[in-house]
Amino acid sequence: MWHILKQIVRTGIVTEPVPQPLESDPVVIQRLQAEILDILGQALTIRHVDAGSCNGCELEIQALNNPYYNLEGLGIKFVASPRHADMLLVTGPVSRHMEEALRRTYVATPDPKLVVALGDCACTGGIFGEGYATCGKVENVIAVDVTVPGCPPPPVDILRGILSAVARRRTGSKAR
Repeated sequence: MWHILKQIVRTGIVTEPVPQPLESDPVVIQRLQAEILDILGQALTIRHVDAGSCNGCELEIQALNNPYYNLEGLGIKFVASPRHADMLLVTGPVSRHMEEALRRTYVATPDPKLVVALGDCACTGGIFGEGYATCGKVENVIAVDVTVPGCPPPPVDILRGILSAVARRRTGSKAR
């Protein structure tokens, strides 16, 4: 027991450095909220769909809900039903068992809908690729507006992907 305590005292606190604020300026945050309201007419609601991931991306999505990133402060929240969603946030390679469920979720989401493929597996199929058990990337099953690569992508990149999807909707272009 004493050996462990000595080791803890010798090592000290080992953590990652605190991430730099995205944009701490309140004017920028107000501009983002106004942009979301201009495009959608309301706050942005997201339905997350796990199409067969390892849950690495889900951990980073949950980090967006903590007080540091303050996702709800931007007017963005997660909902349980695709009928109430403006955006689908899809993670993982689409497994054959989730293919039909993903299509139904996409159809149930009202227009104008946005789709963000999150993580390497959702963007390219990742290490799983295409095979007997997976359809590969999300784009093989439904249309994708924005892809956010990374294994898993950090919360800052996820937030940038969500906001770029909203911004691209205004211009009508697709993002990668």
